[in-house]
Amino acid sequence: MKEFVEFIAKHLVDNPDGVVVEEKSVEEKKIVLSLKVKPEDVGKVIGKQGKTAQSMRTLLTAIAAKEGKRAILEIQE
Repeated sequence: MKEFVEFIAKHLVDNPDGVVVEEKSVEEKKIVLSLKVKPEDVGKVIGKQGKTAQSMRTLLTAIAAKEGKRAILEIQE
């Protein structure tokens, strides 16, 4: 899942080297992923009215559900 979020984020931003994805907490059924990008790329990851971020979260939820887990994506500014 970490690789999936990193792949999408790197293709959305202008500075792919500034993309960092960390697993903040991994419990038995819950994973919290933290996405950090450069300040000038935050808007591209979030999108208009948060639609890009919401789409990423929806896809991540679907992938996690296949593994029987719950995933949460936090976007750090």
